[in-house]
Amino acid sequence: MVETRQVVVYSRKGCHLCEIIKETLSKLQRRGGFTWREVDVDSDEELRHRFTDEVPVVFIDGNKAFKYRMDEREFLRKLAS
Repeated sequence: MVETRQVVVYSRKGCHLCEIIKETLSKLQRRGGFTWREVDVDSDEELRHRFTDEVPVVFIDGNKAFKYRMDEREFLRKLAS
């Protein structure tokens, strides 16, 4: 049985690039193979300090995979590896 990959998007309210990535993940999730969740960096002092204005950031299974923009094909390639 193949394990479901875990994707986390660090974002903040009012971030246009964050919205694009979240829409892309919602679309790609229909293919299966991963679940994703969003974390608002402004909800935690440590996260706000860690990411400052460098959002969105996408992690796959705890590994940083993308920052600012995410290519669909590259995401699927990284997901499969």
